[in-house]
Amino acid sequence: MSNPRPNISAERTDRRKLPIGIQTFREIRAENYYYVDKTAYIRRMLDEGKHYFLSRPRRFGKSLFLDTLKELFEGNEALSEGLHIHDRWDWSVRHPVVRLSFGKGYYASVFYSYFESVGLDIVVEDSSSHGRLDMAVLFNGNVYLFEFKVVELVPEGAAMEQLKERRYADKYRARGEPIHLIAVEFSRESRNVVAFEVESVPEHREES
Repeated sequence: MSNPRPNISAERTDRRKLPIGIQTFREIRAENYYYVDKTAYIRRMLDEGKHYFLSRPRRFGKSLFLDTLKELFEGNEALSEGLHIHDRWDWSVRHPVVRLSFGKGYYASVFYSYFESVGLDIVVEDSSSHGRLDMAVLFNGNVYLFEFKVVELVPEGAAMEQLKERRYADKYRARGEPIHLIAVEFSRESRNVVAFEVESVPEHREES
């Protein structure tokens, strides 16, 4: 009598997604992506030292590690359930976290701070199947999609080109609201905005 074949399709359905390009601890945990628990190193670092300089190569997990630290210090306990750190952290204490970036994020933070101060609905580093959008702003029945670039690092016009090529607008079409692409380019030398381009996305029509 032959052995029954395993239900491979069912096994694949239960698999978690790979967090490719995702650098936020909250999204990985909330969306049930694969996550390698390295929080034991965080506890060890805090117990054994004071100041650290993380000099690892690109795409080595530095941003995700720092974002994990942020969530811990801000006391977001639910994100750490089941991890090594959960029962070894004082969740009754919360600490303010300040993050400074000297890449495009430094300049983008000016926009974010202003929009946040006036109470707009903002999504930062919004991930989709096409990539990660710098910032989405939902306001007055419209969707504004922002991409920020530093002109000393990329060719002129790269911000708008990325907005179009990666089709960031697709994620928001189901809202049925006007969508606008906003490309902002900064200069490190002048410390100012050197290009600001806006394009409205044509309404998507389904073929009959």
